[in-house]
Amino acid sequence: MKTSLPPLNALLAFDAAARCLNLGAAADLLCVTKGAVSLQLKRLEQSLGVALFARSPRGLALTPAGEVYFQAVSGALGLIAQATAAARTAAAPRLAISCTPGFAAQWLVPRLGAFEARHPQVDLRIKASNQVADFARDGIAFAVRHGRGRYPGLRAHKLFDDDLSVVSAPALLRGRRAKPARRDVAAQVLLHDEHRGDWSLWLADAGLPAALARKGPVFTDSNGVMEAARAGHGVALVPRALAQPDLAARRLVDWFGAAAPSGLAYYLVYPEATLHGAGAPALRDWLLEQAGQPAAAVIRDGCSPSG
Repeated sequence: MKTSLPPLNALLAFDAAARCLNLGAAADLLCVTKGAVSLQLKRLEQSLGVALFARSPRGLALTPAGEVYFQAVSGALGLIAQATAAARTAAAPRLAISCTPGFAAQWLVPRLGAFEARHPQVDLRIKASNQVADFARDGIAFAVRHGRGRYPGLRAHKLFDDDLSVVSAPALLRGRRAKPARRDVAAQVLLHDEHRGDWSLWLADAGLPAALARKGPVFTDSNGVMEAARAGHGVALVPRALAQPDLAARRLVDWFGAAAPSGLAYYLVYPEATLHGAGAPALRDWLLEQAGQPAAAVIRDGCSPSG
């Protein structure tokens, strides 16, 4: 049996007016004129053959019939809104990117707003872990890895070099009459991640005692190191690209200006099949754009499908 339904615009006008009990407020809610709302309500009442509102100089009030109708209409509109949101979510490309917590917090997350504004249809998930993710098992589309660019079976693009800078809170350098020398680092508390290796290499190159690398607090990852440095607890040796936002905001200062090359870099890696997924080429190109790299510059393309 065919059922005659009121126009959707009339139901929306009724729902807004019943919630606000004021024609002007309902009109603002719907971004239409007060007269348009009034006309829709009049047509709806005429089609139903019943008064939905009692009108007075003080505003609107729902009649008993209007109360019953409002409960049904608001519930139905709510179900439509839920179904619409679910349909949009199901249709949106979902992409997961794996990276370390430090890379996520210091480089990726501060930039995500720009990607979401440009590609609102992509449902992007960040899986931050110090463990190497498996693309197939963990449902990963892209990964950011720290190394020398050798990733068999994966396409890889260099994002930026892991050039290291000695940084601290501005307070540690305040009051100095001269620029710090490398030997001045020996008098500071050195902040380490759990590997300690970067300071060992830097101290050796500076001709300072290797034993210094065995002193100072150790943090699980670079996020703890950066937080301790910002708080003035010591001197950190960190990738300059990741520290750049803090350096620009003067939360950290670079002791020597020149970064020391580590021979390592950060790479964006992915299986070739990733680019067949909706939204994946856009995400790859955006990440490379943020790093100042051309999308065409594939560094390595192996032949093994493992990740």
